[in-house]
Parts: sequence; C-alpha cells; structure tokens
Amino acid sequence: MKDAKKLRILTLVASLAGALLCLPQVSLASGSEAGSSAAAAQPAGDGSASSGAAARLDKKQFNNVKVTVANGQATLTGTVSLYQDKTDAAKRVSKAKGITAVNNQIQVAGASVPDAALQQKLGAKLTYDRVGYGNLFNAISLKVTNGVATLGGYALDPVSKNSALTLAATTPGVKNVVDRIQVDPISPMDNRIRIAVARAVYGFPSLNRYAIDPAAPIRIAVQNGNVELFGMVDSAADRNVAFLRANAVPGIFSVKNYLEVANPPEEMQ
Repeated sequence: MKDAKKLRILTLVASLAGALLCLPQVSLASGSEAGSSAAAAQPAGDGSASSGAAARLDKKQFNNVKVTVANGQATLTGTVSLYQDKTDAAKRVSKAKGITAVNNQIQVAGASVPDAALQQKLGAKLTYDRVGYGNLFNAISLKVTNGVATLGGYALDPVSKNSALTLAATTPGVKNVVDRIQVDPISPMDNRIRIAVARAVYGFPSLNRYAIDPAAPIRIAVQNGNVELFGMVDSAADRNVAFLRANAVPGIFSVKNYLEVANPPEEMQ
C-alpha cells in the first residue's frame, strides 16, 4: 500500500512539474507576440502623426501640399500661392500630436511679378502701414531680388515689425521674406527723445509740410539716445535744417542724417 501511495505521489509531482515547465514557454510566446505587436505599432505611430498633420492642412490654400512623417519629423512638399501660406502650413503641422520637427520644402508658385513692380507695390503698402500708430517712428527698408523681399531698418515696436513682415508675406509675387528689421529698445529716455525730435523737426515752418502725407514723413529712429533720420525731402536745405533741429534737442548723443534729396523738376529734365 505504501508503494502504491508513493507511486501516486510521484505521478502527481511529475504532472505538476510538467505543467510548470510549460508555463515559461507560454509566457515567452506571449512576450514574443507582444514584442512583434510593439514593433508593428511603431510605424502606426508615425502613421497616426501623419494623419494628424494632414488633418491640420485641410484648407483650400493647402490643396497642393503633401506631408510625410518619419521618426516624428514632418516633411512638407508641394506648392502654395502665397509665402504666408507656406509659413502657416509649417506652424499648423508643428502643433500636430507626435510631430517633433518640420522640414518645410513647400514652393511658392503664385503669380510671377517683376522685381521692380513688386518693389513698388510692396513699398507703397509699407509706407502707409501703421498710420496713426506712430508710423513716423518706423524706418523700415525694402529690397526685392528675384522675388525675395528683404526687410531691414528699424521698427518702433514688435507689433510694427510683425505688421511689416505680414504685409510682405501676403503680397502676391513674394517668394520669400528675409527679416532684418531691428526693433528699437524700450526706453523712457528714447520715448522722450522721439517726441522732442518730432516736435523740433515738424515744428519748423519749412518742414511741417512733411507731416501732411503719412506715407512720406521724415522718419525718426532712436536707439539708446542716438537719433537717425530717414526719408525723402525736397531740397538739400530741408535736409540740413532737419539735421540741425534734431541736433538741438537736449539729451541726445548723436544724430545720423540719412535723408535723401529728391531731384528738382529742372534736374529731372
């Protein structure tokens, strides 16, 4: 009887051992399947990011834009009509879930405008920009080459700078915008000097007519007490008087006179 009992115990132990030996195999198999699923899920992650990025370009202006995503980097290709649309596409895609970087290869394929015509058209917009918001203190320059608009000079504040850049980016024919605008430093002293120079220049009888057309003022830029004059005047005498009037303002360190003199009618003939 004892031998029979021992045999039953040994048989039970053997059965349990066999069952235990099978458990790691099942776990390994499950782990292997889980690993395969995780590996397959990686491309699905990029696919999800790609779908999310594409959804953010669901606008008419982006009809010809394509987006591909690899390792979190979105590459934008295709064409748009305005440079602003190109920058907007990148901003939209950068906010999509799973996107860590954007490679913007979009081409601006809108209307082709000769540089001279584009310079004139955009220049006219810029001269009237921010009228009523101290635009005589904005001295923003413009140069157009092969459809690329380069903006430089000085802006009174970041709002004025952004306004000028937006005008350029939304003008048909502009293929790219280069930002070289410097924003004047924030300073109570400079603000006082700006107002004082404006009063000194425009308060002089022969110069107050330059305040009539907001597109053609004598522009005043101030950086840390240093004054620069920009714009176009009718005569060398006006140019010299403006310089002398600005120099007479107390508290300034220097005055640079970049005023240009328009050709008199007799010289143009």
